[in-house]
Amino acid sequence: MNYIVTHPGSAHKDDFLACAVLAAEYSLPIYRRDPTEAELEDPSVFVVDVGGRHDPARLNFDHHQFSSDHPPSCSLSLVLQYLGVYEDAVRFCPWMKTAEWLDARGARQTAEWMKVDPFVVAQLSSPIDFSLLRYFAEEQALTTDHPIAALMARIGGDLLDYLRSLRRNLNELGTCVEFWQIGDLEICYLPRIEGMAADLAAALTMFVREQDRDIAGTVSPDKRGSGFGMTRFDDDLRLDFTQIENEADVHFAHKQGFIAKTSATDPERLKQLLSQSRA
Repeated sequence: MNYIVTHPGSAHKDDFLACAVLAAEYSLPIYRRDPTEAELEDPSVFVVDVGGRHDPARLNFDHHQFSSDHPPSCSLSLVLQYLGVYEDAVRFCPWMKTAEWLDARGARQTAEWMKVDPFVVAQLSSPIDFSLLRYFAEEQALTTDHPIAALMARIGGDLLDYLRSLRRNLNELGTCVEFWQIGDLEICYLPRIEGMAADLAAALTMFVREQDRDIAGTVSPDKRGSGFGMTRFDDDLRLDFTQIENEADVHFAHKQGFIAKTSATDPERLKQLLSQSRA
């Protein structure tokens, strides 16, 4: 790969983020100008958000030629598809679909899709957006050591690291979690595993959300002790952990009943505590 070309003039979050992801992945300079025909045909030059073509084989990632009834899509969508992380971005980045709608449909239709007043869309902007995009728009060429390009690479790298590490953790969770039936409730249990990474347990909620199951709660290793934490999933009121607050091996139960911490480690004891917590 040689370099990235994106359009000159005003910059938007779409072209900024698409270039940021590519800068992180390939460490390439960015040029803000119209592409030449030779660059559009060159499979070593990324052409982003300009050029009127979507042709991943030639590294062309524009969406402006899509028909008006095409599902909302933007250049970031196309770049993330190329890198194989788009589906997870839509699933785990709540802002992703909004970014697609804003770039493809504009603020008014996005507000209608979100079922909010159009002014709310403007209220979600910040000085960070304004300044970063303005500084990016002012440049014609950004080498990899340019301060804006370096920041873009960090932003793109953070996004890719998040998506890829989360996917690894979700795949690993699929090999080690258990599903317990506690009466009429299903519970997702993550055992304590030697050498378990801290972010593995942190991904448990997203793992459960991916399952086509009616999960009422989760049980996972307590980060602050050798026991376990028990939590209602999506604040499922079929569990109320205040009902076990007086148990000798329960050292914390939130007064709202959505979480409890226990020193118990034996699965049978954990199942008993869960059974006692059924509302």
